[in-house]
Amino acid sequence: MLGLMAARQAGLDDPARLRRAERTRRVLSLELNKDRDVERIHGSGINALDIEPVEGRYMLSGGSDGVIVLYDLENLSRKPSYTCKALFTVGRSHPDVHKFSVETVQWYPHDTGMFTSSSFDKTLKIWDTNTLQPADIFHFEGTVYSHHMSPVARKHCLIAGHRQEVLAVSWSPRHEYILATGSADGTVKLWDVRRASGCLSTLDQHNGEKSKASSEAANTAHNGRVNGLCYTNDGLHLLTIGTDERMRLWNSSTGENTLVNYGKVCNESRKGLKFAISCGCNPEFAFVPYGSTIAVYAVFTGELITMLRGHYSTVNCCVFQPHFQELYSGSKDCNILAWIPAPREPVPDDISEKSLPQQHLNPAYEDAWSSSDDEG
Repeated sequence: MLGLMAARQAGLDDPARLRRAERTRRVLSLELNKDRDVERIHGSGINALDIEPVEGRYMLSGGSDGVIVLYDLENLSRKPSYTCKALFTVGRSHPDVHKFSVETVQWYPHDTGMFTSSSFDKTLKIWDTNTLQPADIFHFEGTVYSHHMSPVARKHCLIAGHRQEVLAVSWSPRHEYILATGSADGTVKLWDVRRASGCLSTLDQHNGEKSKASSEAANTAHNGRVNGLCYTNDGLHLLTIGTDERMRLWNSSTGENTLVNYGKVCNESRKGLKFAISCGCNPEFAFVPYGSTIAVYAVFTGELITMLRGHYSTVNCCVFQPHFQELYSGSKDCNILAWIPAPREPVPDDISEKSLPQQHLNPAYEDAWSSSDDEG
């Protein structure tokens, strides 16, 4: 890292490379932070979390008791140890509280004045953050398992919601009209909402090689319920997870299964599983609820990097905070845990370039030194 900083200072390296290297280091050093607590409000399991993308400061949580909580993640006390306080709660006594389990919460992507929630009570609600009152309520005939608002849409304000057996849904962060959905029948479909027919393609785990697959498995993404999906930040790939204990990475343009092997991925959830992908790292990482732990995978190689342990019961959801490379997770144990990059080891005052490991030095910077420079 010192080599990267020195090369950047000398103008020999791209500033983006230094940022990626530091973000990657921070993600790889994530640990349960003993100095930061999230105020415990929920009296039952936590199903969904979302951090607003504008400031990265406010977080929503939705519980299986229908309660929604809004937290402030900023350390206003300026003390090393602090608790992220709940600012507002839509509790059981609120006249518009969801009657049953809240499955998804999401901030309006462009400001913090509005957020949405959907529930097993067959409703999707749009909330005014300032008044904590619903601005609108949509009623459905079937259970709403998941919903999502596009992070990049400028020409529409559509909310994608599904009923009954569609368990996961996500708008593309690259194309504002493209939508991905995952279903209990094992299929993952890509949609263009401008088209009358809607469906663009159905992802096939065998990439069209039906001769090698049974007719039952053909044109399915998983051999089980697809209950989680997430685009990479650039929108070029889609990661899906199913109850067949498999995770698959797809080229979102071609629909091709990239055949990355993540091994067995424990997934016993009968409803949506909320996982997250890092942003701005090299490589990128996926944070996947795995029983009472969170598995961290390298997205493009399938390598299991580490397991984050701290919850006492099944983890249902996690959300990545890209501004500071932090992770928050919610569980059936009613707790929200904060996973924070470990502090960097202090560098001795007498450190010199000669004492740095050579692999950390930028080659261009290393070559810039001459023998006369060393002698001087």
